[in-house]
Amino acid sequence: MSVVVVTDSSACIPPETSEACGLQIVPLHILRDDCDFLEGIDAVPEDLSGLTTAGASPAELTEAYGRALDLSQGDGVLAVHISRQLSSTWDAGRQAAEEFGGKVRIVDSASTGMGLGFPALEAARFAATGSPLDLVYERAVDVAERGRAFIFVDKLDQLRRGGRISTAAALLGTALAMKPLLHLVDGKLVLKEKTRTSTKALARLVDAAVERAGRSRVAIAVHHMKARERAESIATQLSERIPNVVETVVTDFSAVLGVHVGVGAIGVVVCPLPEEDGAS
Repeated sequence: MSVVVVTDSSACIPPETSEACGLQIVPLHILRDDCDFLEGIDAVPEDLSGLTTAGASPAELTEAYGRALDLSQGDGVLAVHISRQLSSTWDAGRQAAEEFGGKVRIVDSASTGMGLGFPALEAARFAATGSPLDLVYERAVDVAERGRAFIFVDKLDQLRRGGRISTAAALLGTALAMKPLLHLVDGKLVLKEKTRTSTKALARLVDAAVERAGRSRVAIAVHHMKARERAESIATQLSERIPNVVETVVTDFSAVLGVHVGVGAIGVVVCPLPEEDGAS
């Protein structure tokens, strides 16, 4: 067999893609009152207001890693997870990995959405070539470090309530009806710049993604929260302006992320890829 790659549901990877690559997906939690919904397994309420989220527990990850190790027939497991700055999942994974005597290695993607999904997919594709665990780990770390995530939100209320951006930054972003562009830096969601309209914010989102892509081989993803038409327009603009796109994904934000970014949000992930082989 080969190394099996595990990630979590915040990666927003389309199910058919994760299945084709043999990725194992651990569900994160969405909470309302006394109800605990497992993302990707349970039906999540359409109205995300009043919901909160929680990471996977050490027990859940121990079980997931054990199943993956069985599938690998002992070759090992690589777990690539959401930024430790955004979720407790990475730390729970670190604890769980200690149960397996070095057979499970953990990567902090320092991102989420396809900023997590692309390194997980690249690792799975690299593992399928028969590469050993250490090299699959290095590949995932390399691709995670290459990626950048940019996010436009219509309102910062959801982020403020969820604690994913500071109150000061949230107030700054909403002052005088400013429209903020956010990005992930060292795994933290921070304000990149402010504009006065959604149109200008989305234009700056595209500009930032194009600048990051350069002329290298690049995978791009456009996420949205109930804004499919807007997301497809952004994806078209990126494909026209970035010269060497080898993979494009347009997909919903997962419910776990949607709880924090709110309706109308758009996220773009740009991930320059290694040049040494044809994996993407």
